[in-house]
Amino acid sequence: MCTKRVRHRLAVLQHVLLAAVATTLLTAVPAVAAPAAKLGACGPGQLCLWPKAEFRGPAWTHELADTDIESCVALPPGTSAESLANRTGRPVTTYQSAECAETGEFETYPGRGGGTWVPQSQYKVRAFKIWER
Repeated sequence: MCTKRVRHRLAVLQHVLLAAVATTLLTAVPAVAAPAAKLGACGPGQLCLWPKAEFRGPAWTHELADTDIESCVALPPGTSAESLANRTGRPVTTYQSAECAETGEFETYPGRGGGTWVPQSQYKVRAFKIWER
């Protein structure tokens, strides 16, 4: 009976030591941090779209006061956006199609919790919808 206790205690001790060694090894290796991306300037309550990736170029800014909820809003003809920030407090769907057609690419971004910044869209954004919560 004593040998069973001893073996059990040794097994527990072995697991504790292995966990401590693993934790030490994982925390001892310095992490290489990626450089922080500069976020585009976009005020609270706004949806901001930039024509170039990484928030470059003059931004188009939309607010709830001048945008119909759940309506398709096309960017000016012949233009598109490659980066965006949603600070509306509501979900926003961006569309590859200028008519908000779901046959092309589309993605919905949350607006709560400070907003969503997208430095590089997976497609050229040509239209968007702001949704009711």
